[in-house]
Amino acid sequence: MKKSVSIAFLLLSAILLHGCNKEASTSEVKKVDAETIKTVGEVEVQKMVPPPMVPPPVGNRPAKKIQVMLETVEEVGELANGVQYDFWTFNGTVPGSFIRARVGDEIELTLKNNENSVFPHNIDLHAVNGPGGGAEATFVAPGQSATFTFKALNPGLYVYHCAVAPVGMHIANGMYGLILIEPEGGLPPVDKEFYIMQGDFYTKGKFGEKGFQEFDMDKAIAEHPDYVVFNGNTGSLIGDNELKVNVGETVRLFVGNGGPNLSSSFHVIGEIFDKVYVEGGSVINENVQTTMIPAGGAAIVEFKANVPGDLVLVDHAIFRAFNKGALGKIKVSGEENPAVFKKHK
Repeated sequence: MKKSVSIAFLLLSAILLHGCNKEASTSEVKKVDAETIKTVGEVEVQKMVPPPMVPPPVGNRPAKKIQVMLETVEEVGELANGVQYDFWTFNGTVPGSFIRARVGDEIELTLKNNENSVFPHNIDLHAVNGPGGGAEATFVAPGQSATFTFKALNPGLYVYHCAVAPVGMHIANGMYGLILIEPEGGLPPVDKEFYIMQGDFYTKGKFGEKGFQEFDMDKAIAEHPDYVVFNGNTGSLIGDNELKVNVGETVRLFVGNGGPNLSSSFHVIGEIFDKVYVEGGSVINENVQTTMIPAGGAAIVEFKANVPGDLVLVDHAIFRAFNKGALGKIKVSGEENPAVFKKHK
């Protein structure tokens, strides 16, 4: 397997950053587990679903203990048609599985590093109030696993990612995802929910060059991506993979930006966002055309599908959409609504 950065360098960097405190951190975390889990009654093992799907809404339930299992997997997959890339993933997908909880939940997260991995990995969740967002507690070599528990204190939509050195390389290879902490009482109900995450990829070859493409560290440092895509592939949300809704349905998109470098100008051609949870937080903006999502950030956008047709998802830094792959589609089916939109012959 070809690698752009030596294994020895990665292992040494990781050990220097994490190795000295690993045993102490793990024992401290386990002690906290025993104390905090007592405050939670019911236990739920969260079922992981691949993007663009999400687990069901939390609803109006009391706080509980949530158990989450993630596995880091390194595997060659398709970045574009005929273009292969060595992705580093959580649960085998880019982005990793969507995690869903509510304020007050105790989240017990177990991270396993697949035995076939070459590199160590960990997880930093921006929803965690604690050292490294959990990175120190979850540093795992291939074949190992680690567990820690944290309390969800702040509602919002948060990014998680690998934070083993060199951090940018792990993120650039696809190691990111979203965790939603719903407020007490849950989010208002909608008809459809989908999970979308943008990322920029850096390859030795140019955009569309066929065959296996290695990661290019020089391009990544220069912030010159060859690909900017949704959900890890230029075709992840088009063709047979396009999202489907019906006229009259309300739609909620959980949109993240793994980066590692570029901000996203997220836009849906043919719709206006009725609501945007700005930066994934509690501030709601209304009647928004395009929303900015920084690298390592997120937003929740909502709209109602008023008429049938194709809605096109783009990064409105528009050359990224039409020349680097940041395109998706929502197919809206149903009866025409000439009061809202009418095409004249």
